[in-house]
Amino acid sequence: MDIIKKELSDVRELYGDERRTEIIQVDMDFSMEDLIAEEEVVLTITHQGYIKRTALNTYRTQRRGGRGIQGAMSKDEDFVEHLFIANTHHYMLFFTDKGKCFWLKVYDIPQGGRATRGRAVVNLIGCEPGEKVKAFVSVKEFDDDHYIVMATKNGIVKKTVLSAYGNPRKGGIYAIEIREGDELIEARITNGEYDILLGTHEGKSIRFSEKNIRPSGRKTMGVIGIRLGSSQDRVIGMLVVRREGTILVATEKGMGKRTEVIQYRTQTRGGKGVMTMRCTDKTGKMVKIMEVVDSDDLIVITDSGVLMRQSVGAIRTIGRVTQGVRLVKLDEGASISSITRVISEEVKTDEEPKDNQLSFEDVGTNDKNA
Repeated sequence: MDIIKKELSDVRELYGDERRTEIIQVDMDFSMEDLIAEEEVVLTITHQGYIKRTALNTYRTQRRGGRGIQGAMSKDEDFVEHLFIANTHHYMLFFTDKGKCFWLKVYDIPQGGRATRGRAVVNLIGCEPGEKVKAFVSVKEFDDDHYIVMATKNGIVKKTVLSAYGNPRKGGIYAIEIREGDELIEARITNGEYDILLGTHEGKSIRFSEKNIRPSGRKTMGVIGIRLGSSQDRVIGMLVVRREGTILVATEKGMGKRTEVIQYRTQTRGGKGVMTMRCTDKTGKMVKIMEVVDSDDLIVITDSGVLMRQSVGAIRTIGRVTQGVRLVKLDEGASISSITRVISEEVKTDEEPKDNQLSFEDVGTNDKNA
């Protein structure tokens, strides 16, 4: 041991010098988020409300104009209804029928493979019992240049600047004050320049510029978007008109049609609207209004839980005031409860990202700013 000590002492004398580095105390603004890598991921939400994130590089690339494949079907014939491409540091907003907004960082959404089901959205955000998520929005940041536009079943619409949603609370925050007997049915992100189109159960619709909706705070009721013709009528859908496609409407008894967007003329907000579907005993009431293009596929869901797939390209384009054609043949006594666009779990190339909102589900492109 003495020999080792002597040799170390000799080394210190020969090669030792003064410390060249300085150790100082520094206050650092550091969070766990700084440890999470920023990467592009695919968020999928199923018809039954299950969500997951998957690394973008696990998806096969599809060139523009390709047909694509159907997304993975999960338990009980569930299917992908919404698909977003987002960064792990972006935000996902969830709007419920009671007018509340919850949000999660994308990296907090559970990761899963393409064949996995994911987690129930309501369990991740902590909704109240019976509260249902009605709309999803993916955003990069909460700026003052974009808005959340909402609609309720009683015809109320509201527009609030996106930055108002930047300070969440554990139990959610109010997005719109809901009157008794009303509920939120849809929320979309816009840039303040789009047209809004509402459709009702009794076959009416109205199209107006969102500039006719004055921005208001989160905990306000909004203004009249469409005046309903009867106490039995209700709004069944809201569109932000942004694709050069067609408007698809469908009724309870399997009738429907596609109509060019241009046939829905712009009106003043708050009117009674125009006829978009002649609802009779043969057709039943209108249950869906949506914007589609030829390459879209639809899933038709009946009240007995049967799912049928239909290509939009096979549906003839006709006039707005016509009765429509038969979309699907239903069993005796059956009726359509919903129709939704089925999302192909493919990633399209040759599409340049824009702005702040990232949704294939709304526009068919990686449109970040709506």
